[in-house]
Amino acid sequence: MILHRYFARRFLFAFLAVFTVFLAIFVLLDMVEQIRKFDSDAVGFLEIVNLTLLNVPQGLYRILPLVMILATLTLFLTLARTSELVVTRAAGRSALQALISPVIVALLIGVAAVAVMNPIVAATSKQYEIAAGRHSQGNSSTLSISREGLWLRQGGPEGQTVIRARQSNLDGTELSGVSFLGFGPEGTPSYRIEAASARLTTGAWELQDAKQWRFENTENPERAAEIHQHMQIRSDLTLDQIRDSFGTPSSIPIWELSGFIGQLERAGFSARSHRVWLHMELAMPLMMVAMVLIGAGFTMRHTRFGRTGNMVLASLGLGFAMFFIRNFAQILGESGQIPAILAAWSPPSAAILLSLGILLNLEDG
Repeated sequence: MILHRYFARRFLFAFLAVFTVFLAIFVLLDMVEQIRKFDSDAVGFLEIVNLTLLNVPQGLYRILPLVMILATLTLFLTLARTSELVVTRAAGRSALQALISPVIVALLIGVAAVAVMNPIVAATSKQYEIAAGRHSQGNSSTLSISREGLWLRQGGPEGQTVIRARQSNLDGTELSGVSFLGFGPEGTPSYRIEAASARLTTGAWELQDAKQWRFENTENPERAAEIHQHMQIRSDLTLDQIRDSFGTPSSIPIWELSGFIGQLERAGFSARSHRVWLHMELAMPLMMVAMVLIGAGFTMRHTRFGRTGNMVLASLGLGFAMFFIRNFAQILGESGQIPAILAAWSPPSAAILLSLGILLNLEDG
């Protein structure tokens, strides 16, 4: 038990050291990128630092598996140079037994990353998008999904219009059970329209079976209501604006992602990419374990055997390959080529089986 605690402590320190190095590198690189991206006359240094700190967690979170394999290489190369692994084997502990504590630590780090760091990354990335959009004079999100359905917002010289629809097609350009509530420039309600359906065309919404109530210059809006079989409402919305308003699945905390998927599907949208992301996040601890086993499979040998550099390069190559295979499987899952569960869980499972085979062959074979 004492030996397991010792290896666990050494591995945790190695992970924190590698993580700190990458954190410093990401902060410096991202700060340069923010200075290049925004006008220095309009955005001060403190705001640049704030944008950097909001954007860095997202980049670090994406490369956690690579940080894990580098920490594994750091640990076992150090143990091999100090002959501690030789002493461990001489005490009757096999290579697989020595791996128990690093694997448990990696599993716990993966669980903590998904449960704690994922919501933090979701919050900081969303705040970064808001702050960056404010400094670049961009538009804020025009779309929202809730239990009541789909909500859109559009604006113009005549005021703002809020749109609510019960259902929609996959890209949000065809709505059913739709309501339009218009506000004047001063912010007071000016009209309301209920329609059976609405379709977004270039520069306008085309409504079918619509009823319009006007609230200006009338004491009884119902008496002055108008019914139209077909009518148009001017709109500056585009398909790209609606699509961009969904945001990325990574901007939604893991604890809220399942409910958001249900809301998307009830509103008529495809939630495939969000479902794939959810399974990818749930499989993160398994991917961390796979990276530990891959790194250990090539470095749990004494340095006097030689070819240490080649073994490290092989371990890094295999780790990077599994990282990109995982990303490629995610793309296949999001495009519907393979099921979401297969896209998320097959790469780490295959990596664990492969690394265990390498360990058994090199250590006991």
